[in-house]
Amino acid sequence: MRSFDYVRVHTPEEAVEAFAARPGAHYLAGGTNLVDLMKLGVEQPTALIDVSRLPLDRLEQLPDGALRIGASVRNSDLAAHPLVRDRYPVLSQALLAGASGQLRNVATTGGNLLQRTRCGYFQDPGKPCNKREPGSGCGALDGVHRDHAVLGHSPHCIATNPSDMAVALAALDARVELYGPEGARTLDLTDFHRLPEDHPERDTELRPGELITGVLLPAATAGAPSAYRKARDRASYAFALASVAVVLRVAGELVTQVGLAFGGLAHRPWRARVAEAALLGEAATPAVFASAVDLELAAARPLPDNAYKVPLARNLALDVLARLAPAAVPL
Repeated sequence: MRSFDYVRVHTPEEAVEAFAARPGAHYLAGGTNLVDLMKLGVEQPTALIDVSRLPLDRLEQLPDGALRIGASVRNSDLAAHPLVRDRYPVLSQALLAGASGQLRNVATTGGNLLQRTRCGYFQDPGKPCNKREPGSGCGALDGVHRDHAVLGHSPHCIATNPSDMAVALAALDARVELYGPEGARTLDLTDFHRLPEDHPERDTELRPGELITGVLLPAATAGAPSAYRKARDRASYAFALASVAVVLRVAGELVTQVGLAFGGLAHRPWRARVAEAALLGEAATPAVFASAVDLELAAARPLPDNAYKVPLARNLALDVLARLAPAAVPL
């Protein structure tokens, strides 16, 4: 057994102070990922700062029509909330596609964004992993990599981000609210997670001691037709082999608004900017959809055992786009 301190805090200010006073500390909310990693010996915090009692468990509609989601809102409550189901259905669908009902009842919005990869080499301290131990190598490169990245990976890491929720948030133009020693700041969700490059040990752009306090869903994507689809090895609880989140508006048969993001393909939710640029202002037809998605996936660099992910992601995206197009009219 490894001993560690436990501190319960009640405000973001207390949390940041407690973290700063304990080098090697970790924040703890639902613990559905962190506690597992502690049991495996991957994470060895000196202290756990319990932030589950912070007053961040509310959903609030803002005057401009945006929706603020507190970092402590449980995944099950978020998926079932009427405002989310009605105005941002892609988010509800993504949450319900992730984890089990029991885990959703415990997992939080902030914790979901911070969950770490499920790469077997990362989760096994006996195997090389640059994410867990920088400089030790990437065991998956020449090992088992069927589930690994085909976009944005580097020679140092080919792991994928496991979050379903984050893929939907990327397509919705969500922003992440943070609080830390330097005060409050906000980041676009698409800038919050990192690609591995030379520092795969850094999953996000969080600064030392920073805490997620909330997520903002903009009014601009509220009410737009949207959907999430995920392919996995079994119909029950399993991580995505590939997934897609789409937000689409069509007026006069032309695409007037689009948000497209892939999951299961990269170290972070992959916002398909190339495909979006090719779709905006064009006719909402199968040929246009196919051309745009192919342009995006042309950047894929699959490994020997995961090349199947490229056509899988393509077919998922084309299916969702086609299903949304007939209903994708402006409010």
